Amino acid sequence: MSAKQLIECVPNFSEGKDMKIIKQITDEIESVEGVKLLDVDPGMATNRTVVTFVGEPEPVIEAAYKAIKKASEVIDMSKHKGEHPRMGATDVCPLIPIANISMDEVVQYARKLGEKAGSTLDIPFYLYEEAATHPDRKNLATIRAGEYEGLPRKLKDPHWKPDFGPSIFNAKAGATVIGARDFLVAYNVNLNTTSVRRANAVAFDIREKGRIKRTGNPITGKIVRDDKGDPVRIPGKLKAVKAIGWFIEEYNLAQVSMNLTDVNTTPIHDAFEACRASANDRGLRVTGSELVGLLPKRVLLDAGKYYLKRQNRSLGISEEEIMHIAVKSMGLDELAPFDPKKKVIEYLLESDEAKLVDFDLNRFADETASESPAPGGGSISAYVGALGAALGTMVANLSSHKRGWDDRWEEFSEVAEEGQTLKKKLLHLVDEDTNAFNKIIEAVRMPKNTEAEKKLRAQSMVDATKNAINVPLDVMRTSFACFDFLERMAKDGNPNSVSDAGVGALCCKTAVHGAYLNVLINCKDLEDKKFVEASLTEAEELLKNAKSRESQILEIVKSII
Repeated sequence: MSAKQLIECVPNFSEGKDMKIIKQITDEIESVEGVKLLDVDPGMATNRTVVTFVGEPEPVIEAAYKAIKKASEVIDMSKHKGEHPRMGATDVCPLIPIANISMDEVVQYARKLGEKAGSTLDIPFYLYEEAATHPDRKNLATIRAGEYEGLPRKLKDPHWKPDFGPSIFNAKAGATVIGARDFLVAYNVNLNTTSVRRANAVAFDIREKGRIKRTGNPITGKIVRDDKGDPVRIPGKLKAVKAIGWFIEEYNLAQVSMNLTDVNTTPIHDAFEACRASANDRGLRVTGSELVGLLPKRVLLDAGKYYLKRQNRSLGISEEEIMHIAVKSMGLDELAPFDPKKKVIEYLLESDEAKLVDFDLNRFADETASESPAPGGGSISAYVGALGAALGTMVANLSSHKRGWDDRWEEFSEVAEEGQTLKKKLLHLVDEDTNAFNKIIEAVRMPKNTEAEKKLRAQSMVDATKNAINVPLDVMRTSFACFDFLERMAKDGNPNSVSDAGVGALCCKTAVHGAYLNVLINCKDLEDKKFVEASLTEAEELLKNAKSRESQILEIVKSII
C-alpha cells in the first residue's frame, strides 16, 4: 500500500443525531472499491458528523462525489440546528495528501471533484485553502461567514459567485466548500465552566489571530483602528491555530474548539498547555480534552514524550505506553473512552491479516511446532534478537529510574530509545522472514506451460530467493547492532540487572547465528554467484564478530556479578 498514491478525505456532514441518515451516506462511500472508511465521528450538540476515508485519488473522488450527492438527498438544511458553523448538507470536503502525492496534485483532484459535482448537482461549490481560486477564499471561515442563513444574500453578490455550480440558493442542500489542505487536527479542550464568553476569552488568548484591540475595557472599550480603518488585533500565543469558545449541552460544559492547521508548528500538547495556562490565569480549570476525527501516530507519540520528559522519565518505552501517558495527561478519555487503535490513522491503515508478532506466546509456540514450515528458524531468530534488544532496553529503563541516578535519566532514556528502535525492527522481521518463505512457495507454484511462463517463473524464483537471503541478513545486521548498547548497559547500567544484559547478549548472538544458517541454506541453489559471494562474506563476518562481542559482554557481566 505504501507505493500507492494515497489521499485522505474528511467530509463534514450537517447531521450528527440520526445515524440512519449518516449510514446512508457512509454506505455510498464504502460502495466504491479501493476506498477504506476509517472513522465516523458524530456530534450530538454540533449536529455534525466528521467522516474520514482514504484511498487512491480516483476512487476517493468518486466516493466523495457519491457522499455529497447522497447528503443532499437525505439532509434538509432548512431544518438544521447545531453549535458548529455550517452552510451545507456536506459543509466542507477537504482532500489531504497522505502518501506519494504532492499538494499540487491534490489541488487538481479537488478542482476535478468540484467540477464534477458542480456540473451535475444543483449545489453551489466553493474552493478553499490550497485549491482556492481567489486569495480571499483561502480561509474557510471567510467563505462560511453568514453560514447557511446568509446564503441567499451571498449568492446574489457577484463577488461570491461559486467556483462551480449555480449561483442559486438550494434551500435543502445549502452550499459546499471543497479544498486541498495539509493534515488538520480538530481538537477541543474542556473547561470547568458553562460560560461561552469565558471560553472565548481563552480561545482569543491562544489562537493565532488573537483578539481585537480596544482602549480601556478589553470588552466594551473603543476598537483601535489602523491608518486604513481596519481593527488592530492583539496576536494570540499560538501559530497555526484557529479557535472559538462554545457550550456543549450534551456535556454541560464549555470548550475551546480548535483547528490545529500545522501540528509541526503547534503540536497538540502545546495547544493543551496554552489553554491550561490561560484558563488558570482566568480562574478556570481545564478538565480534559476531546479529539474529533483522526490524527497521525506521531502527534500522540510526541505528546506522550513531552509529558514523560516533564516527569524526568525514560522515553524508551513501548508506543502503547507512550500513548497511554498522552491520553491521561491531556484527559482525552474524559468525555468518552479513547482507543488509539480507532483514532490513529496508521493503525487503521494496517492490514487485517494476522501477524505472527500479534500472537500470544502459547499460540506463537504452537504455530512454530505445527506441521507448517513457517514460521521457522528465520522468524525465531528475529524474535530471539528482539528479546535480546528488549532485555537491554529493560536495563536502560531500570537504570533511568534508579534511585540516586536522577541526573542520568536522559542518558539512559537515549539508550532505551535506541533499544526500542532495534526491537521494533526485529519484530517486523519476524513476519518478513515468513513472508519471504511464502514468496518462494508462490514462485514455485507459478505456471510453466509456455516459454514465457517458464521465464517469468524462473525470474520470480531468483527474486524470491534473493529476498529470502536479504531478510535473514537484515536480522543479522540488526541483532549485531544491539551489542553496542548491551555492552554499555553491562558496564554502566543498573548493576542489579547486569545479568539481564548478559542474557540479552546471548539472545543476540543466537539470533545472528540462527539467521546465518538461513542465509546459508538460501544461498545454496542460487546461480547468481556474485550475489551469493557478497552475501556469504558479509554473513560470515557478522557471525565471527557476534561471537567475539558476546564473549566480551559475558566477561564484563561475570566480573560485576
